[in-house]
Amino acid sequence: MSDTPSSTMSDTIDRIATKAASTPAGHYSQATAWRDLVFVSGQLGARADGSHTADQPFEAQVRQALASLLAILAEAGSGPQHILRVTAYIVGVGNWPDFNRIYAEMLGDAKPARTVVPVPELHHGYLVEIEAIAVRGR
Repeated sequence: MSDTPSSTMSDTIDRIATKAASTPAGHYSQATAWRDLVFVSGQLGARADGSHTADQPFEAQVRQALASLLAILAEAGSGPQHILRVTAYIVGVGNWPDFNRIYAEMLGDAKPARTVVPVPELHHGYLVEIEAIAVRGR
């Protein structure tokens, strides 16, 4: 294998943005991509229009956070089958079984490496935040 990068690979960092997920509220991108790697920022349960689900049950928040993550991946030319790693922060270790169930349902056959981190609280009163690293579809 050559140490020379393919001529189709770029050394620039692409900023990924889609209207199918909420606009970042701070100084960050929904995702960035370098070559074939996509790094999705932590997704709370905010809807694409910016409205919050923090007052909704844990299940609704997980579904919205994963839907946003998947929409961002689609914009980057990726999808669940191309996710390499997921990190999920959940409030309350008791929510872990529900997280597992919804996660498996929404990701289907995809089984990326994963870490679930129980935390005491998240921004805006959310109960879940999910980030991912993926490759662009081939």
